[in-house]
Amino acid sequence: MEDEWTDKRMDDFADRVGRFEGDVKERFDKVDQRFDRFEGDVTENFARVDARFDKLEGKVDSTNRTIWAGIFVAVVVKFLFG
Repeated sequence: MEDEWTDKRMDDFADRVGRFEGDVKERFDKVDQRFDRFEGDVTENFARVDARFDKLEGKVDSTNRTIWAGIFVAVVVKFLFG
């Protein structure tokens, strides 16, 4: 009699664990879907930020060339005209 009762409890426990595993897997699948959408948004935003940094980097390079050209001209003028 006691063996049947124990077996039934073990079977019930196994069924509950199986349902729990199914619920957890389903929830993780939903979380994964949300992260995939989030990852796409983040990638898109970083692409826009990278484009802006590239534009700013071009401006800095242009300014740097202008400054060095000005220094060179100043040195030449100073050397030629004392």
